[in-house]
Amino acid sequence: MKNLIINSKYKIVSILLSLFLITVSCENELDLQPLSSQTGDITFENPDAYKQFLAKIYGGFSLRGQNASGNLDDILGIDGNFSNYLRLLFTVQQLSTDEAIIAWNDQTIHDIHNHVWTSSDIFLTATYARIYFQIGLVNQFMRETEEGVLDSRGVDETLRQEIAGFRDEARFLRAFSYWHGIDMFGDLPLVDETDPVGAFYPEQTSRSDVFDYLESELLDIETRLPAPRQNEYGRADKAYVWMLLAKLYLNAEVYTGTSRYEEAMEYTNRIISSNYSLAPEYRYLFLADNDSNGAQNEIIYPFRFDASTNGAFGGTTYLVHAAIGGDMDPAAFGVNGGWGGIRTTSAFVDKWDDISGSTDSRAMFHTSGQTLEINNPFDFTEGYAVTKYKNIDINGNQGSDESGNLVDVDFPTFRLADAYLMYAEIFLRGGGGDGTTALGYVNDLRERAFGNSTGNVTLSDLTLEFILDERSRELYWENHRRTDLIRFGQFSDQGVWPWKGNIASGRTTEKFRDLYPIPSAEINANPNLIQNEGY
Repeated sequence: MKNLIINSKYKIVSILLSLFLITVSCENELDLQPLSSQTGDITFENPDAYKQFLAKIYGGFSLRGQNASGNLDDILGIDGNFSNYLRLLFTVQQLSTDEAIIAWNDQTIHDIHNHVWTSSDIFLTATYARIYFQIGLVNQFMRETEEGVLDSRGVDETLRQEIAGFRDEARFLRAFSYWHGIDMFGDLPLVDETDPVGAFYPEQTSRSDVFDYLESELLDIETRLPAPRQNEYGRADKAYVWMLLAKLYLNAEVYTGTSRYEEAMEYTNRIISSNYSLAPEYRYLFLADNDSNGAQNEIIYPFRFDASTNGAFGGTTYLVHAAIGGDMDPAAFGVNGGWGGIRTTSAFVDKWDDISGSTDSRAMFHTSGQTLEINNPFDFTEGYAVTKYKNIDINGNQGSDESGNLVDVDFPTFRLADAYLMYAEIFLRGGGGDGTTALGYVNDLRERAFGNSTGNVTLSDLTLEFILDERSRELYWENHRRTDLIRFGQFSDQGVWPWKGNIASGRTTEKFRDLYPIPSAEINANPNLIQNEGY
């Protein structure tokens, strides 16, 4: 089955309802209800419960909650389709940049692209809540798998060894969410399994100290996780850890004030030296069979989606449907209709010499019936559409949902091409490596995109400005753009694109917007929190 991990999630409903009741809302995202140890012991009489609990943690990145109907959503205070982890990431990481703009007018959604968000923004509040929901899941999993607890349940040695591996995977997933936290919100409460369960006021920890915590966690679990691609597809192994460490070190100057490019190069090299390879064609990475068409050899960490289990309109179902509108044919994308939502700006289109896709296959635009410039951001036909994600396989066959409602596309959270571009950037920033190797990696990507060497560049072309643009061309709509722009100093008070700053031509915005605000509900609920500057 395509989604073993997420399919397992449905078996854990009883655990989460009777054992682990986290109430996460827009009023107090860190409010945890006490557990019943008796209920916990009864629930964990089933040895499979430990893997099922882990499945829920993985599933939290893909699913809205316990079911598709919305009465058991993981977080409250926002429509459950909007509350999907991936969809929220797209909102804050992509809609805030030149790569994406949305035609809808749901609550404060346009404030994100316009760079006029406030601390009460519902989407930022939901993002913060979703991050801490995931962290809370991991913390409780760690409590339920401590040695003393396992002793009290009479867990045998064979199962204990399996659980030990589960704990390392869970710690990676917690670090992954904390990375999103410090990247977007800066100083955060650092809570783990040693903190009390129930209402309490966690102290705020500096961004730099959370960075140190993540580094130590990742370095510890790296020693025990399986070798790259030796775990079940979609489950953490050493390469997941190496990629996250490389990301942390690459952005260390932003997060801590001190550059760590040499360490970034070390872990980038480990990824590149592992047994990953580029997908045969760029488009394979974003299709319904990307877990089996060769793209799985490039994708390091997928958010897994399957029409039989995702059951909601977040995730890649959103990325396919919402990008279709105007005179586009939904059937060509393997779905039953378009939602006329997300498209791109002329600033992104201008990064391409040829937008037809006939030379650079990464250029995936629909222009018929669309205008390049956007005078009315609420009109989907203003701005070119992006055709990157499709619910079809490499032969054009529709995904598994016969109705065409839900999609099967896995989301490529980390992939080898990103590591290639990271190597080139780190080289240019003085972190080691050599120019010939950096150039080779960049041209490997361009040769795949162009189908030959006609798109190759020379060593003199390799500048930081080129790498930023090439990252956009290779990785657009994959939730890297905001972080990249901040690292290159182009997000707030430098870069300009249409409707940034809430004017059609765009403008620079305040430097403090490199960080999102801590949600006002959190500030009001926890006297230990200090709001980010400017909010």
